[in-house]
Amino acid sequence: MTRHDHVVPLPVYFAVFTTLLVLTAVTASVAFVDLGSLNVYVALTIAIVKASLVLLYFMHLRYSSRLTLLMVGIALFWLWIMILLTMGDVATRGWFGLG
Repeated sequence: MTRHDHVVPLPVYFAVFTTLLVLTAVTASVAFVDLGSLNVYVALTIAIVKASLVLLYFMHLRYSSRLTLLMVGIALFWLWIMILLTMGDVATRGWFGLG
Protein backbone atom coordinates (compact mmCIF):
# COMPACT_ATOMS: atom_id res chain seq x y z
CA MET A 1 0.00 0.00 0.00
CA THR A 2 1.52 3.33 -1.01
CA ARG A 3 1.11 6.56 0.89
CA HIS A 4 -1.61 7.69 -1.58
CA ASP A 5 -3.87 4.72 -0.97
CA HIS A 6 -6.61 5.15 1.56
CA VAL A 7 -9.11 2.52 2.49
CA VAL A 8 -12.35 3.94 3.83
CA PRO A 9 -14.05 1.62 6.33
CA LEU A 10 -17.43 0.24 5.28
CA PRO A 11 -19.27 1.80 8.25
CA VAL A 12 -18.29 5.24 6.93
CA TYR A 13 -19.83 4.42 3.54
CA PHE A 14 -22.99 3.10 5.20
CA ALA A 15 -23.23 6.19 7.42
CA VAL A 16 -22.86 8.52 4.43
CA PHE A 17 -25.39 6.49 2.44
CA THR A 18 -27.86 6.58 5.33
CA THR A 19 -27.34 10.32 5.68
CA LEU A 20 -28.04 10.77 1.98
CA LEU A 21 -31.25 8.76 2.28
CA VAL A 22 -32.37 10.80 5.29
CA LEU A 23 -31.60 14.07 3.50
CA THR A 24 -33.55 12.86 0.48
CA ALA A 25 -36.54 12.15 2.72
CA VAL A 26 -36.14 15.58 4.32
CA THR A 27 -36.06 17.19 0.88
CA ALA A 28 -39.25 15.39 -0.14
CA SER A 29 -41.04 16.28 3.09
CA VAL A 30 -39.95 19.94 2.98
CA ALA A 31 -41.44 20.18 -0.50
CA PHE A 32 -44.88 19.77 1.05
CA VAL A 33 -44.33 22.46 3.70
CA ASP A 34 -45.10 26.04 2.74
CA LEU A 35 -42.10 28.10 3.81
CA GLY A 36 -42.78 30.91 1.38
CA SER A 37 -39.65 32.10 -0.37
CA LEU A 38 -37.48 29.97 1.93
CA ASN A 39 -38.46 26.74 0.14
CA VAL A 40 -35.86 27.29 -2.55
CA TYR A 41 -33.11 28.10 -0.07
CA VAL A 42 -33.86 25.09 2.12
CA ALA A 43 -33.94 22.75 -0.89
CA LEU A 44 -30.69 24.17 -2.29
CA THR A 45 -28.97 23.92 1.08
CA ILE A 46 -29.93 20.27 1.41
CA ALA A 47 -28.82 19.63 -2.18
CA ILE A 48 -25.43 21.26 -1.53
CA VAL A 49 -24.92 19.17 1.60
CA LYS A 50 -25.79 15.98 -0.32
CA ALA A 51 -23.50 16.90 -3.22
CA SER A 52 -20.69 17.66 -0.78
CA LEU A 53 -21.07 14.26 0.86
CA VAL A 54 -20.95 12.51 -2.49
CA LEU A 55 -17.88 14.49 -3.57
CA LEU A 56 -16.03 14.02 -0.30
CA TYR A 57 -16.68 10.33 0.36
CA PHE A 58 -17.83 8.52 -2.77
CA MET A 59 -15.47 10.43 -5.06
CA HIS A 60 -12.72 10.32 -2.41
CA LEU A 61 -11.98 14.03 -2.44
CA ARG A 62 -11.53 14.00 1.32
CA TYR A 63 -8.40 11.89 0.86
CA SER A 64 -7.14 13.43 -2.38
CA SER A 65 -4.07 15.53 -2.96
CA ARG A 66 -4.11 19.31 -2.82
CA LEU A 67 -3.75 19.47 -6.61
CA THR A 68 -6.98 17.51 -7.05
CA LEU A 69 -8.75 19.77 -4.56
CA LEU A 70 -7.40 22.81 -6.43
CA MET A 71 -8.78 21.49 -9.72
CA VAL A 72 -12.20 20.85 -8.16
CA GLY A 73 -12.14 24.36 -6.70
CA ILE A 74 -11.29 25.85 -10.09
CA ALA A 75 -14.11 23.87 -11.71
CA LEU A 76 -16.61 25.07 -9.10
CA PHE A 77 -15.39 28.64 -9.50
CA TRP A 78 -15.87 28.39 -13.27
CA LEU A 79 -19.36 26.96 -12.73
CA TRP A 80 -20.17 29.91 -10.46
CA ILE A 81 -18.97 32.34 -13.16
CA MET A 82 -21.23 30.65 -15.73
CA ILE A 83 -24.21 30.79 -13.37
CA LEU A 84 -23.62 34.49 -12.64
CA LEU A 85 -23.32 35.32 -16.33
CA THR A 86 -26.51 33.41 -17.09
CA MET A 87 -28.38 35.13 -14.27
CA GLY A 88 -27.09 38.50 -15.49
CA ASP A 89 -28.47 37.74 -18.93
CA VAL A 90 -31.83 36.63 -17.57
CA ALA A 91 -32.08 39.67 -15.29
CA THR A 92 -31.45 42.15 -18.10
CA ARG A 93 -33.60 40.70 -20.90
CA GLY A 94 -36.50 43.06 -20.29
CA TRP A 95 -34.39 46.20 -20.65
CA PHE A 96 -34.74 46.44 -24.43
CA GLY A 97 -38.29 45.15 -24.75
CA LEU A 98 -37.11 41.91 -26.37
CA GLY A 99 -38.00 39.57 -23.50
